[in-house]
Amino acid sequence: MKLKIAVLPGDGIGPEVTEQAVKVLNAIAMNFDHKFSYNYADVGAIAIDNHKEPLPQSTLEVCKNTDAILFGAIGDPKYDNDPTAKIRPEQGLLKLRKELDLFANIRPVKAYKTLLDKSPLRKKIIKGTDISIYRELTGGLYFGEKKLSKDGNTASDLCTYSRFEIERISHLAFKAAEARKMKVTLVDKANVLESSRLWRKVVTEIGTQYPKVELDFLFVDNAAMQMIQNPKQFDVILTENLFGDIISDEASVIGGSIGLLASASVGKKYAMFEPIHGSYPQATGKGIANPIASILSAAMLLDHFALFKEAKMIRKAVDKSLKLQITTPDLNKKFDNVTTSKVGDFIEDYINNPEDSNLNFSNIYLGQSTII
Repeated sequence: MKLKIAVLPGDGIGPEVTEQAVKVLNAIAMNFDHKFSYNYADVGAIAIDNHKEPLPQSTLEVCKNTDAILFGAIGDPKYDNDPTAKIRPEQGLLKLRKELDLFANIRPVKAYKTLLDKSPLRKKIIKGTDISIYRELTGGLYFGEKKLSKDGNTASDLCTYSRFEIERISHLAFKAAEARKMKVTLVDKANVLESSRLWRKVVTEIGTQYPKVELDFLFVDNAAMQMIQNPKQFDVILTENLFGDIISDEASVIGGSIGLLASASVGKKYAMFEPIHGSYPQATGKGIANPIASILSAAMLLDHFALFKEAKMIRKAVDKSLKLQITTPDLNKKFDNVTTSKVGDFIEDYINNPEDSNLNFSNIYLGQSTII
């Protein structure tokens, strides 16, 4: 298969982790006889610096003329710490989602057996957790009308949703549940918000089209508590933009590191794949950023094009790296010389030599003596 991929590394650790994802995709292309080409473009703070806007038209054109987008991270302290800034890196990401109509954000959350000790939650609580979060991505408060009074003392953000917006992501969530454990949980605030009551009404109607799928409802405050107390109860979580943003970040503690969580943002025509973490500017250039979320995002990219065998190989390589503790310091403080690039190197090597990437490789990379 030939794929043209737009690569938007962004800010902070974005370029470092994205480099590892591209490295892994190249290994897949070589071993499975595919041809992947890449077009790089600016977005976020780097785009503001170079083009005076967070999403230049040139970047948008690159995205519209490729098969998929591999995204890094955006954000910079000089904007994060300045609430008066009129132009912000995040505006680039929001505009990209809106322009490409990427209405569904899909975030898998998994408790890896080899990392159960890394989570702040108890093993018996998280063991067996396997959740897929479907977050609506182009509506709600993030895109609603925003107002600030002339005196600067009153502000408002309008949360608006239409039946159409709710229906299209709901169908995706129910279809996903049919291929999983047959359960959808709608997370809303229908006891208070009119928009949530519309969500509940529409999702209930759509649920009748999927009679084998159990439909459950949770208010978002209860869902946040249940995510910590009993995450195994969830299969597919369906929710609106703001609630999905918060719930999915909360769920990141289950795996022990936000550096493990990949995501896909899809629409009818375009698709973008990115780690859910931010730009983590404190770690920039230090080689400590975990690239696994970006690498798993590349696996989701392959899934999107039905390259399931290739995606499975990436996930198998990631599992091996975690088992051998070839991970960055967020997951492994025992070996402080495992850098971002070394994690990528191991996963690349596993794809190239799945029978030979073993503890021997671990010893070599960790600088230990070994017998070959």
